[in-house]
Amino acid sequence: MIFITAKFRVKPEHADNWPEISRAFTEATHAEPGCLWYDWARSLADPNEYVLVEAFRDDDAGAAHVGSDHFKTAQRELPPYLAETPRIVNAKVDQDDWSELGELAVK
Repeated sequence: MIFITAKFRVKPEHADNWPEISRAFTEATHAEPGCLWYDWARSLADPNEYVLVEAFRDDDAGAAHVGSDHFKTAQRELPPYLAETPRIVNAKVDQDDWSELGELAVK
């Protein structure tokens, strides 16, 4: 799978509304057949930063995502709400779901 984590620094005046601002893009991405997950979380250290954790089945699914109409719309509509260009880590991982964190196993 393609595993991606990205950090989005949102302008302070838009930070509380980011989930609604990005909702259409998020919902459309969730609906893609190759999307394994696409989850936003707000940073505890910086209330203006959102962390996106996403995964796509394979290269074809990743290409379909980047080539989608909703991706192109997001490229036009989301940057005005951002304080800076998002930062990203993108890696191919030889698995298709989350693994358990054995060191913190619940017994």
